[in-house]
Amino acid sequence: MSVLMTVLLIVQVISALTIIVLVLLQQGKGADMGSAFGGGSAGSLFGAAGAANFLSRITKWAAVVFFVATAALAYLGRPAPAVSQGGVMENHRDDASIPVVPGAAAPAPSAGQPDASVPSAPEPAAPAEAPKN
Repeated sequence: MSVLMTVLLIVQVISALTIIVLVLLQQGKGADMGSAFGGGSAGSLFGAAGAANFLSRITKWAAVVFFVATAALAYLGRPAPAVSQGGVMENHRDDASIPVVPGAAAPAPSAGQPDASVPSAPEPAAPAEAPKN
């Protein structure tokens, strides 16, 4: 694992934990109703609406960092393109142990395979008639 991947992974974990903490610190929409009856949020460190704006801005930037780190990790972690020299069935070999259906034509030999004729099974005899009483 390269140093850049390790740094990006650490940045991603820290930003994910930061997002979790910031989202849990924020108040819901209905929390403002309590301040109308003397909740006293006007005396807070960031002012009446400052804390909500500050936390939402920090959460936004933490999410941006998280998604940039995720995209960079996905880009750097992709597998190297495989160099293909032929088709999927290029090295396929017919298995001689596969039984042949009696009366069916023998399968054609594959390209590049020696012509090994599969002996065909003898044709079944006609069924004997039942004796008459």
